Amino acid sequence: MTVALGQVVYSIPDPRCTGLGLKWSAKELDAALGGPVAALLFDDDGKADIEDILLGIVETGFEQDGLRRILADQESIEDWRVGEAIAETWLTDHRDCRFPWPAGRDQRKRRSSLPGADLVGLRVDAEGDCLAFGEVKTASEAKYPPGAMYGRTGLKQQLEDLRDSTPIRDDLLKYLAHRANGAAWMPRFRRAAKRYLTNNSDVWLLGVLVRDVQPRKNDLRARVESLGRDCPNGTKIELLALYLPAGRIRGLGDATIAARTGAAS
Repeated sequence: MTVALGQVVYSIPDPRCTGLGLKWSAKELDAALGGPVAALLFDDDGKADIEDILLGIVETGFEQDGLRRILADQESIEDWRVGEAIAETWLTDHRDCRFPWPAGRDQRKRRSSLPGADLVGLRVDAEGDCLAFGEVKTASEAKYPPGAMYGRTGLKQQLEDLRDSTPIRDDLLKYLAHRANGAAWMPRFRRAAKRYLTNNSDVWLLGVLVRDVQPRKNDLRARVESLGRDCPNGTKIELLALYLPAGRIRGLGDATIAARTGAAS
């Protein structure tokens, strides 16, 4: 199952950086929460791998209870994490992206965040596989653009850092390389890495705003202009604003858990 593309509500063209506003209906959001978004948030693929590894050593009822506890879904999840999962599934389904290592697998404890780009993976473009790095912000604020666009940890600064800092991009390549060894996606990574080693600006940068307000171009217009104006040769940037139904960001975590529970019952 793929998430909905959504209705295009505006577009902002630029040779180096484009902007696109999309709108989801309540039905489209609910379908995503009950399917691909929940599967990503709760890392169903990763749990299946853990079960395969450990099932052969489980013998007693006590051990079986322990395995079920480890594989159980989280009882709560932050709204912003759902926003990130919405962005990731949309990019995977509609922009030929693959982010093969869910960030949750690197957490040392629950309800913690990690440094670096929110999304680290691969994208297919006209020249084949390339590296793709993304940042996601989830914002309900009735301000255009929202405050999440600004500041040291705002979307603007994070995308500028990815665009301008070779050491940051190098570290993200190494992050993927460690996880690519022996993986099915290793050949794709090698092709993308070769492009990067030839030109360390040859990457896709993706910025996603998840919103639940009325769509307006002002969410993205200024950033499209500034990011495109200073964009180095080889770098491609796309900014997306995905507008959910009004008021739906607050409680997204609870809604995802409820949809998951309903689908399982």
